[in-house]
Amino acid sequence: MNEKIKNYLAIAIVVALFLFSLSAVGFVRSYSKSIEPSAFRSFSVRGEGKAIAIPDVAQFTFSVITEGGLDIAGLQKENTQKANSAIDFIKLEGVKTKDIKTQNYTIEPRYQRFSCPRPLPGGVVKPCPPPKIIGYTVRQSVLVKIRNFDTTGDILAGVVKSGVNSVSQLSFTIDDPAELENEARTKAIKQAKEKAKSISKAGGFRLGRLLSIEEGGFFPQPVFRTLEARVAGASAPVPTIEPGSQEIRINVTLRYEIK
Repeated sequence: MNEKIKNYLAIAIVVALFLFSLSAVGFVRSYSKSIEPSAFRSFSVRGEGKAIAIPDVAQFTFSVITEGGLDIAGLQKENTQKANSAIDFIKLEGVKTKDIKTQNYTIEPRYQRFSCPRPLPGGVVKPCPPPKIIGYTVRQSVLVKIRNFDTTGDILAGVVKSGVNSVSQLSFTIDDPAELENEARTKAIKQAKEKAKSISKAGGFRLGRLLSIEEGGFFPQPVFRTLEARVAGASAPVPTIEPGSQEIRINVTLRYEIK
């Protein structure tokens, strides 16, 4: 009797080990699929979406450059008065304080440099005098953003009348491109999905799960227009400003499981 019990126990242990090995194999397969789903039975498709964007912000930089002698305080006062006058004018045209930003303010010396002849062989060598400061240049640069394009030309012409002697880097950009990016992204994903369905139909297989999605794209940078004006006390004509349009482009790559 004891011998029979031993045999039954041995058979039970063998069966249990067999079932355990089967479950272990199944677990390993399931785990491998979870960490690398359909690695050898998948395909990818690419889609592209575009959205046309009309710039809603114009921006430019103006500078007040004041050159003079050694009276730094006097040069600073003159420079500040002209810059403040231009800023006051811009605010009167409806530009908000948050859209006016001082980019830099510098005071640089101007030197007189001496040209010293080379000493002749055997001659007396005289020391060359060092460069001498003969004056200073004060420069203040301000970045301005304009949201009402109807006033752009008047502002560009008006700041010059206010005492500004350098206007440059006119550009157009989009203040908040998120909505347009979403529009382009939606189009790109839709195109990729339709392409995946077409490929699976032509290839005679079923489309499985979406395994991954990758995104790239082109986002518009500020478009610069040629604008460089340096004047001194001259009245400037009002320029015609056209912002044009820009293109936001999104690319997506979808990877699908093949069933």
